[in-house]
Amino acid sequence: MDTADLPFLTVTELQRRLRARELTPREVVDTLAARIEAVDPAIHAYLSTDLDQARRDADAADVSLPLGGVPIAIKDVISVAGQPCGCASHILDGYVAPYDATCIARLRAAGAIPFGRLNMDEFAMGSSTENSSKGATLNPWDTTRVPGGSSGGSAASVAARTAFASLGTDTGGSIRQPAALCGVVGLKPSYGRISRYGLVAFASSLDQVGPFTKTVEDAARLLGVMSGLDPHDSTTLDAPVPDYAALLTGDIKGLKLGLPKEYFISGIDPQVEAAVRAAVDHYTKLGAEIVEVSLPHTEYAVAVYYIVATAEASANLARFDGVRYGHRARDTSGLLDFYGKTRAEGFGPEVKRRIILGTYVLSSGYHDAYYLQAQKVRTLIRKDFEDAFQTVDALICPTSPVPAFKLGEHTQNPLAMYLQDIFTIAANLAGVCGVSLPCGFAQVDGKDLPIGLQLLGPSFDEARLLQIAHAYEQTTDWHTRRPS
Repeated sequence: MDTADLPFLTVTELQRRLRARELTPREVVDTLAARIEAVDPAIHAYLSTDLDQARRDADAADVSLPLGGVPIAIKDVISVAGQPCGCASHILDGYVAPYDATCIARLRAAGAIPFGRLNMDEFAMGSSTENSSKGATLNPWDTTRVPGGSSGGSAASVAARTAFASLGTDTGGSIRQPAALCGVVGLKPSYGRISRYGLVAFASSLDQVGPFTKTVEDAARLLGVMSGLDPHDSTTLDAPVPDYAALLTGDIKGLKLGLPKEYFISGIDPQVEAAVRAAVDHYTKLGAEIVEVSLPHTEYAVAVYYIVATAEASANLARFDGVRYGHRARDTSGLLDFYGKTRAEGFGPEVKRRIILGTYVLSSGYHDAYYLQAQKVRTLIRKDFEDAFQTVDALICPTSPVPAFKLGEHTQNPLAMYLQDIFTIAANLAGVCGVSLPCGFAQVDGKDLPIGLQLLGPSFDEARLLQIAHAYEQTTDWHTRRPS
């Protein structure tokens, strides 16, 4: 085949050609590297690549393995042995991961090649990738707009075809929202489905690793490889991992999809709502039954999230003090001055904001008033989902209330930025699985901007969630569109 067409293949198509000996893994790596060199300067999805190691891995690749010879790009918050893991923060400048995260070890065991470090909001705190200390990533559909966040580099690289697939993390929508804004598939597995060992923690009870891909089938393949019990992570589930890709039958007749009324509110862009409602109508034609449901505590989700997540971040980020690794302040007098200056210089404004808020809600006299109350409401939010899934197989709703917004549009208004995740946050609080996939385009300033459809399923029911997503994808052509 013409190698110029190679970056546009899906993971499934790529491996089929590798196994047929139409390509070699070395050719794949070299072609992808050339694509990155040509395209990424306009997008800035990559922070670094280690081509020498990637070529060595390619030469040793076994294409008979589940992902043999397939390069996978990695968000800069997941540890890959011998590669930087800076979380797009100055405070980790110079840090090199000494070990592989479990998800990386499992990708390697399946024959995949970890390839390149991807840009993100610093420590995964943000919804636009503008909080990166390494500069913003731009949306491939319109480079005056954001790609979403915090996994903006992961989404943009797949959309720009500078990655066949990538890994991101989702703490409050950081896989699904950028997937929606960049027009790709983004899967947030259930909490505990994929090990968090080797993931630099933001909020430990919310974080989850997941894939960005061009198709639902590719997402199913990566999920199957990375899932399962890990003795390094006590929150992982000890249960069999289905062959997710083999279960994509396309048949969803008789399944019930819930339409949560709280997710269709004033403030949604009219073009987004129209596209999602058209997708709902499409599902009825595929044989699904649409049922209106209620998630009554949704209105509290954003407030609860920004108490729970910041409290956990305050504790998790306390380890970054300049003593053992990363940035270290100079010209300090005493230990407290050293800590203060190191963290003041190393952390960006949004990370500082969240540490301060989290420390406040955990402080004496405020813990019960804020953190304890938030955990109680979190339980109610989780029960809302459990009640809904008693009557429906999955929920269907928008991923983001608006298409990609302009760079700088919300940087001076943190609350407006936080509200970008209004439809994604509750799933993290409840621990359920979710996926975003393309369902149309909004016309804004003469540009086509992708719109994402979000499906949410019960905990550890990714098989059915992916089946529902695949049925829509394979009977529409939105996923075949790509930015110029």
